Amino acid sequence: MENKLNEKEGGHYGVEPLASRLRPETLDDFVGQEHLVGEGKPLRVATLQGHLFSFLLWGPPGVGKTTLARIYAKGLDAKFYELSAVSAGKGDIKAIVDEDAGEHPKVLFLDEIHRFNKAQQDYLLPHVESGKLTLIGATTENPSFEVISALLSRCRVFVLNELTAHDMRKIIARAEVKIDLKARDWLIAMSGGDARIALSVLDQTIKLYKTPTIEHLKQAIQSKHLRYDQHGEEHHNTISAFIKSMRAGQSDAAIYYLARMVEAGEDPLFIARRMVIFASEDIGLAQPTALVVANAVFRACETIGYPECAINLVHGVAYLAGCKKDRSAYAALLVAKEDVSTYGNLPIPLNIRNAPTKLMKELGYGEGYEKYDKVSYLPEELKKKTYLKKRNGEEKK
Repeated sequence: MENKLNEKEGGHYGVEPLASRLRPETLDDFVGQEHLVGEGKPLRVATLQGHLFSFLLWGPPGVGKTTLARIYAKGLDAKFYELSAVSAGKGDIKAIVDEDAGEHPKVLFLDEIHRFNKAQQDYLLPHVESGKLTLIGATTENPSFEVISALLSRCRVFVLNELTAHDMRKIIARAEVKIDLKARDWLIAMSGGDARIALSVLDQTIKLYKTPTIEHLKQAIQSKHLRYDQHGEEHHNTISAFIKSMRAGQSDAAIYYLARMVEAGEDPLFIARRMVIFASEDIGLAQPTALVVANAVFRACETIGYPECAINLVHGVAYLAGCKKDRSAYAALLVAKEDVSTYGNLPIPLNIRNAPTKLMKELGYGEGYEKYDKVSYLPEELKKKTYLKKRNGEEKK
């Protein structure tokens, strides 16, 4: 089969990107997200029955958010407006609200809605509330972090999943390109479930080399950027996996998540700072020198920077992951904080109060103080309280 990517109107090749040419126009042609568009599923039912409501599409890039928005608007015979929050502002929203759409409802697709600041989202809110606009927001980041609560409460959230290898094979097949199975599978693995990346790379490869071999695909890609927003959910997920891997003593997993953060350009001081916290929170009294090592790593990152400080980071990660763990000091703090919250500022025993003035001494401040007294120094209401669990008598020593 010849590569039909070359068959363009008037003999001119590559005017419209492949991803755009293959964009589905109906739900029957849509690939993936069966939990949303399969028979009896919410977006299919809403589109076919004309249910008009605002919603957010939350999922990774290249999984069909824009396409679903267009199909939904078409199904409702709505006037469809498409904006990117990166470049759009209040004026663009006002122009859409003021435009006469006749009897057609107005559906606004706002891509990367997480890029809208609070003031811009506040401006959008009354138009959504009044029904002047039906909003479809698309975001790769957790809406809980990025969308104001008032707007979030007026939108249903649909979660889109990364496309499976099976989904990707179906999409690539539609391009009608002669590609061997190894090259196809390499392309699918490289794209990370992002159909737009896969089709763009395929498109570019055919333009440059005609035949999409693995080598040609690699040459067509200058670099593969990891999906990692330093203020969004992927950021939080990765650092969480990193900490939990060290906590479990899984050094290989911890080093892998470290490498992901390093390759994505994460601030090395952020990583090192979390390691310093981990050294006290999770290792604590089991290996007190862990805090010394973590602080040394932090200092090394300050003075050296990338790329070499990645070596200092992995040195520290390997050490911290291998340490015994003891959260007793941190647990003691949490229980003590609960008592502070419950009882407030209880009176401090007189014998351990500071007595810098004559009056204070006359009032009994500091009276009877013994350096190594065995009587509890806790406030009277908490005399019998024990916060720090004993570890083989070490705390007593």
